[in-house]
Amino acid sequence: MSEEKNHHRHGARFRARRRAVDMLFEAEFRDIDPVEIVEDRRELSRDEANQVAPVNDYTAQIVGGVAENLDGIDGAIAGHLSSEWTLDRLPAVDRAVLRVSAWELLHNHDEIPEKVAVDEGIGLAKEYGHDKAPGYVHAVLDGISRSRRIAEKEAADAAALSETTDDAGTDELIAGIVGDDAQDAQDAQD
Repeated sequence: MSEEKNHHRHGARFRARRRAVDMLFEAEFRDIDPVEIVEDRRELSRDEANQVAPVNDYTAQIVGGVAENLDGIDGAIAGHLSSEWTLDRLPAVDRAVLRVSAWELLHNHDEIPEKVAVDEGIGLAKEYGHDKAPGYVHAVLDGISRSRRIAEKEAADAAALSETTDDAGTDELIAGIVGDDAQDAQDAQD
C-alpha cells in the first residue's frame, strides 16, 4: 500500500466508519439500539476517567442512518447476495461492514462518492473479515451501486417523460379548447 493510501486509510472518515462498524457489531451482539451505544459512548467520553474516545459526528451520522434505514439497507444487501447466502448467515462483522457501506451508497451518496464507499467497505472487510470477505463485500456493494444508478436513471427518465406528457397533454387541452372555441365561432356564423 502506498504511503498516500496508507494515510488515507487512517483518515478521520475511515476511522469513523471503523468505529461505526464496531458500534453496529456491538449493538447486534447485545441486541440493543445502536444509537444507544453512540449516546452511551458520548456520555462516557465526557468523563476523562473513563478513557473513552469521543464519538466523531460522522460515526454518529452513520450509526443513526443505518438504524433509521435498516430494513431498506438489509433488503438491498440481501438482494445482492448469492443464492446460497442469506443476510443472517453472514458473519455479524461482515453485516456491519456491508450496512455501513450500503448506507453511504444509498443514503449519503451526495456526500460520499460511490467509489470511495465501495473501496472503504472493501478495506474494512480486509481489516475485520475472513479471507473471502473482501471479494463478496465488493460484489454486493457493486451490485447495490449498479441498482441505485439504474433506479436513478429510470426515475430521471420517468420524470422527463412525465414533463413531456404533461406538456403534450397541456398542448392537447389548449388545442381542444381553441378548437372548441373555433367550432363555436363557426357554428355562430352559420
